[in-house]
Amino acid sequence: MKNTNAKDKFGMNRAPSKTQIPTRLVLLAALLALLYSPSPGMAAENSLPTRQLRVNLGTAGNFVILSKTGITDVPASAVIGNVGTSPITGAALGLTCPEVKGRIYTVDAAGPACRVENATLLTTAVHDMETAYTDAAGRTSTSVVTELGAGNISRLTLRPGLYKWGTGVKITTRVTLSGGKNDVWIFQIAGGLTAGSGASVILTGGAQARNIFWQVASGTTIGTRANFKGIILCKTLIALNTGATLDGRALAQTAVTLQMNDVTSP
Repeated sequence: MKNTNAKDKFGMNRAPSKTQIPTRLVLLAALLALLYSPSPGMAAENSLPTRQLRVNLGTAGNFVILSKTGITDVPASAVIGNVGTSPITGAALGLTCPEVKGRIYTVDAAGPACRVENATLLTTAVHDMETAYTDAAGRTSTSVVTELGAGNISRLTLRPGLYKWGTGVKITTRVTLSGGKNDVWIFQIAGGLTAGSGASVILTGGAQARNIFWQVASGTTIGTRANFKGIILCKTLIALNTGATLDGRALAQTAVTLQMNDVTSP
């Protein structure tokens, strides 16, 4: 095979010229930039927000559903974990005993026959729920991700950290949360949260629903047969539409509405 290396007059290989070396470096740099530059709209996949601590739920963490103004239900739902309402009367808690694998707490003697009347416990839990909401809403970070996707996070992969929107947030198809078992996500949403029909929150890399916190200043709607994950700290209504599933907690400062849903404590 022909040797293309240049020879000097003594037959020795000649070193590359000064003009050849910069040219090769420029080509290499261009190739690396092409390989590692993020695609449009996918910045969150490559950014690494500052690690967040879990939001302390206090005694509200003992409930899978907690509401201040009632829980309505179109049967049959399947709820695994404790549920409760306060300060509204137990008559506003519409779940039946067979639908709940856990305890049903009320502030008075009204409600399902299997209820446990404990106004003091519920008052403390609601207070802790409100404190947790304030904690999540007040989190700051030098690397907070703001206004990602203009509020539409569908088809994105999100690393652990703090995310903030001055509007509502919607998931029309799916969103993937990728991180380890101890990693934490906090989503600060100034508007409402909507997961469309059939939408899903996918966890990869060991991520756990117990470490995902959705702080929502307006209402939350989980669409028909959507599969949602995480702890919803909502200032107003949390509505689960027909057949939707929640692996997490529904902690609402107004009402929670169910329609043949599976709700599981994380």
